[in-house]
Amino acid sequence: MSDQVDRADIAAGLARLGLDRGSSVVVHASLSSFGHVDGGAAGVVAALSQTCGTVAMMAGAGDLTGLPAPPGLVRPHNAYRNAASWDDFDRQVAAAAPHRPDLPVSRWLGRIAEELVRTPGAVRGPHPLYSFVAVGEHAEDVIAAERLDRQLGAIERLAELDGDVLLLGVDHSSDTTMHLAEQRFGRGHFFRYARDASGLWIELPGVSGESHRFDEIEPLLRPATRETRIGSCRARRIRIADVLEITERLLRSDPGALLCSDPVCRCVAALEQWRAR
Repeated sequence: MSDQVDRADIAAGLARLGLDRGSSVVVHASLSSFGHVDGGAAGVVAALSQTCGTVAMMAGAGDLTGLPAPPGLVRPHNAYRNAASWDDFDRQVAAAAPHRPDLPVSRWLGRIAEELVRTPGAVRGPHPLYSFVAVGEHAEDVIAAERLDRQLGAIERLAELDGDVLLLGVDHSSDTTMHLAEQRFGRGHFFRYARDASGLWIELPGVSGESHRFDEIEPLLRPATRETRIGSCRARRIRIADVLEITERLLRSDPGALLCSDPVCRCVAALEQWRAR
């Protein structure tokens, strides 16, 4: 396949996956995976919006809004750092950005997510650390399901819409839907901290954990996956319902599946949460 693609090439690849105007997708994507894209991230977003009825992505700004835990506030199995003192904590609160819809997305989420946030008509959620953004027919409905105490509400609503996970040049370690399956099972419920829109610090429950071993599930998901190439990008579509069902089935058979054993990693704390539930 050519390593140079344009909007039409990307739209054609999405159509090969069976996506159309009736499709609702949560997208995880790497711009560089395509090779050279005429129009860059804007070309990818245009192709997604042209092909699918509703497009959602993670669009958190935790790089700017995130905080350590206040001194002395230690939640069981939370695997998180505390500020050294109240003076240190107050300095970090003052330095953090108050949450607002126009903040840049965290760098690790990539340029396509940033472009989607800037798209006319985009709706961005209220979560200061891990908001979602959506455009299209069901955008308002999907984002309305996101709450401060329910980080993954947008995924739940997309599942109700019989939506799909769309992986563009990334693997399942980027697949947020698997965090929802993990949380339903009783793992990966963490407390984290951020500066909210009022400028005050808040505690946010239900934040998901690590995902660096999530791609180990790929052989189990392969039969439910449609795949094509778009330039040099490996593009995959899997129903959200299938990701949830197969992940939850794996966790029921092995509660420690998809976790590492590093004692300083959130993986260990996530398993302890399940054991203590």
